[in-house]
Amino acid sequence: MQKVFDDCYAMDRRCYEEFGLTEDILMEHAADGMAQYIRALDGNKKEVLIVAGPGNNGADGITLARLLHSDFEVSLYMPYGAKSDMATLQLQRLLKLGVKPVENIPLQTDVIVDALFGAGFSKPLNEEGIKLIKTLNVMKAKKIACDIPTGIDPNGNPNPVAFKADITITMGSLKKALFADHSKPYIGDIEVVDLGVSRKIYEIDTSTYLLEADDFNPPLRNNPSSHKGHYGHLAIICGEKSGAATLSGLAALRFGAGLVTLVGNSIQNIPYSLMQSKNLPTGTNAVAIGMGMGYDLNSDIADSIVKNDLAVLMDADICYIPSVKTLLDRCSKTVITPHPKEFAALLKTVGIADVSVEDIQRDRFGWAKRFCENFPKTVLLLKGANTIIAYNDKIYINPLGSQVLSQAGSGDVLSGLIASLMAQGYSPLDAAINSSLAHALCARNYKGANFSAMAEDLIEELRWLIK
Repeated sequence: MQKVFDDCYAMDRRCYEEFGLTEDILMEHAADGMAQYIRALDGNKKEVLIVAGPGNNGADGITLARLLHSDFEVSLYMPYGAKSDMATLQLQRLLKLGVKPVENIPLQTDVIVDALFGAGFSKPLNEEGIKLIKTLNVMKAKKIACDIPTGIDPNGNPNPVAFKADITITMGSLKKALFADHSKPYIGDIEVVDLGVSRKIYEIDTSTYLLEADDFNPPLRNNPSSHKGHYGHLAIICGEKSGAATLSGLAALRFGAGLVTLVGNSIQNIPYSLMQSKNLPTGTNAVAIGMGMGYDLNSDIADSIVKNDLAVLMDADICYIPSVKTLLDRCSKTVITPHPKEFAALLKTVGIADVSVEDIQRDRFGWAKRFCENFPKTVLLLKGANTIIAYNDKIYINPLGSQVLSQAGSGDVLSGLIASLMAQGYSPLDAAINSSLAHALCARNYKGANFSAMAEDLIEELRWLIK
């Protein structure tokens, strides 16, 4: 698990004030990190184009040009000149080596380094900037972004276009903008460069964390004398589309729940391993509700959930039903797992805001935080290219998902995984984190074409998911 920040300004100041490191020293380390990456590339990549902006991101690029000069054929293109003190200083140093910026972009190169505008970018690119980024994007070369691709604003949105990097070499620590859904097509791989001290020293406290595969804690059974009662009884509420509940039930069983019962009237052709009941069974300790349910919730079931304070997983159709607010307000162990369209509906249903899906996607972290301020007992799992798991003031980002999950039923599988762990005694937050990781890892482990996976394939992959 790694720390993630809005920006690095406070940590940079701490380096200046507490550690005696100057802005110059930090910049040299930033450029050296990029230089080391470029030196490690295929030996045939000898021509490097560095496109540097007028500020300190550009200064990083100018410094990189100095470090690579003589070992590579370096072209430094500076369309806006040098304006910041550090950019001016670094350019003076480079000129003393006899290196001058080029007036035009070369027709071809092996490597392109985007050092135009970094994390401080806020205004939309002008017509000249848009034309430049589009030109760089169509060139065939290894593309590297310095700190963050040019055009990505602090919320992770292209404004209006962005440099499309193969790798983003970010400075000092990870930034939230790298993990927005809208920025994902532009970021590529991510590598963090130290700025003169270890990240363990450089980084301060944060409320946002990046999840990694090693954070997965599977529900392994260590008690040799256990029975199904030790692993929880999950009830899944069936509605109009019982297939969704069935997928959730099979995923829950595969993920270790001791017993799973589908609750509804006359559910046809259910798998033999699932139970069936018209009412919540005695001994139920977790409930999953909303998947394929339709837009009507049995009031007796809702009352029973609240009365018995059962752990409850809410998904899909529940986001449109007014009684969701009662469950969120009165239940103490809750997880809700909307995709952006459902989240927009949920925000309206509970009276927080009436916003569009695009509004949500432009500021996923902000809207997740606002929801949790209103419902501090609930864990929110906001689905997306980078899944957000939010609880109170903490945010966890799962970047491991892939196109394999872009398939009907994959969300029902995730709901079953979370509810299964809740039935087994995991806290709502731990259930959401571990299930989200399991879900993503199953997709990554799938060996078929990424368009071919079905929900049943994800469930099958769970068999081999051992840490």
